Amino acid sequence: MNKTGFGFSRLPLTDADDNKAIDTAQVCRLVDEYIEAGGVYFDTAYTYHGGCSETAIRECLVKRYPRDSFILSDKLPTSKLRSREDCQKYFDEMTERCGVDYFDVFMVHWLNAEYYEKAKEYGTFEFVKDLKDRGIARRIGFSCHDTADMLDRILTDHPEIDIVLMQINYLDWESPFIQSRLCYETALKHGKDIWVMEPVKGGTLAQLPEEAEAIFRAIRPDDEPARWALRFVQSLPGVKLCLSGMNTSSQIRQNISDMDPMTEEELAACRKVAEVLSSGTAIPCTACNYCIDSCTKNIPIPEYFRMYNEYSRCPKEDWKINPVYMQMAQRGFGKASDCISCGRCEKMCPQKIEIRRWLGEVKDALEW
Repeated sequence: MNKTGFGFSRLPLTDADDNKAIDTAQVCRLVDEYIEAGGVYFDTAYTYHGGCSETAIRECLVKRYPRDSFILSDKLPTSKLRSREDCQKYFDEMTERCGVDYFDVFMVHWLNAEYYEKAKEYGTFEFVKDLKDRGIARRIGFSCHDTADMLDRILTDHPEIDIVLMQINYLDWESPFIQSRLCYETALKHGKDIWVMEPVKGGTLAQLPEEAEAIFRAIRPDDEPARWALRFVQSLPGVKLCLSGMNTSSQIRQNISDMDPMTEEELAACRKVAEVLSSGTAIPCTACNYCIDSCTKNIPIPEYFRMYNEYSRCPKEDWKINPVYMQMAQRGFGKASDCISCGRCEKMCPQKIEIRRWLGEVKDALEW
């Protein structure tokens, strides 16, 4: 059993400070390894890597492999729409960037209560249905970033949808904010195929505290933590595809190998690890970078939150973390204290993090 798709959202970079500086040569090697291992699913979006993910798809996949040898998914940027005409404008740009004349799967990106109203106003669902009717999109769907109730409303309004992309992992399974289990059950109720994003929660579930990792090692000593996270998601019967942002050869090898379904003992271990993690992580940031794209002060929010989580685990080592934090400002990034509390970042956060409040905590802890 393996349901892993290659997500083009966290690609290797030639410059760690520039999200657009994709290491094309390395991505080509990763694409080759994924395909050689039997992988066929590739996923991108208009906004990934500051707009450069789609061109990476073109250069590393589309130009190098026959079009009928892979399955390609892309997502219309709901946040950027300002008119009905924008749907066609962005779609045309996306096909040009990707170098294709059709998508196997085409999705409406980032639907929550606010953006659903925008999608209705601009006829976005009618637009993607027309693409499907004309064969330009073979299947259609949307990515869900809201509660199960909101998901139920959208699917009730739009039974024509084929696929729902949602965040599922064992840490968020019972989360009252992400509602992974409730959203999963809602999509099943409507008979939709479920695609999963953030199965490893932005790498959070790949590097566990010693106490948490020991729970897994006691049962399967040779399995890495990331494999546990992927097996949890792929064991869910309704999940058809599990997207993973892979940027090393070892991740490709690990993620594309066969995965046996979890036993009850293993599911119980996942619940125990989730309890450990929930009690030990201050800010549940996955470094998806949606907040950065909307920040007018160029504040590297995920990086600061990573530093703060490290600080919260070891407050006495703030003297080690502060110089690293201050170096970010010297490289031209905004500091936490530069936040103007506009709230744009919070509207874009899939984890529902109170970003402005936490930036205040970062400032108090790390700005001396």
